[in-house]
Amino acid sequence: MIRPLAPAALLAAALLAPPAAAGEVEITAARAVKSGETWRFDVTLQHADTGWEHYADAWRVVGPDGTVYGTRTLHHPHVEEQPFTRSLSGVAIPAGVGEVAIEARDSVHGWSAERLPITLRN
Repeated sequence: MIRPLAPAALLAAALLAPPAAAGEVEITAARAVKSGETWRFDVTLQHADTGWEHYADAWRVVGPDGTVYGTRTLHHPHVEEQPFTRSLSGVAIPAGVGEVAIEARDSVHGWSAERLPITLRN
């Protein structure tokens, strides 16, 4: 016979359980626009920011060989603004590179394994 937990045991279990945590940051959209000799990237992220202790804090543009061409640091949480889009201008991509990827980071999990590829069109 399975006995239900006593109220005190339920309370103790609830207090010992880890808080619901925000997962890793998700890249929901990105685009690249050529401007002269450089590129502007507009990237939309989704993350269950909880405040300063856990928030999406950066995204970057990475080449096929792992070269980081630009990083957009996010200096504060976006608790009330989800998803959100931020831009990075003046990104120099060498001639001959036809595709890059966007990677995103949060302050707890670090850089996400998710990568969003972008084909560069002149």
